[in-house]
Amino acid sequence: MDRLHRHGGPFFASVISVNELLVGVRTSEEERTDALIGGLELLAVGIRDVGIASAWRRSFRFRGVTLKQADCLIAAAAALNGLSLATANVKDFPMPELRVAHWPSE
Repeated sequence: MDRLHRHGGPFFASVISVNELLVGVRTSEEERTDALIGGLELLAVGIRDVGIASAWRRSFRFRGVTLKQADCLIAAAAALNGLSLATANVKDFPMPELRVAHWPSE
């Protein structure tokens, strides 16, 4: 949260991102992870997100590019809410409608 607060705020996360985070958390990291999640505004996934995510996956698949379902849902939540998506994996988010900020992992 300290790193995030240096960049301003508020900060949002898709419930998909939170799920991915919780799946990978180590027991020793649970307290810090809970603090991180507690400092975020959560974005639910709705039918509009699903529609956009599906269209992106279909469109890119026809070009021979496979996008992950979770990444497309995360991207759709950001795009529909007018938010930039911060990620260390910029290549996973090639959607031209999406603003992507490269945040390398430390």
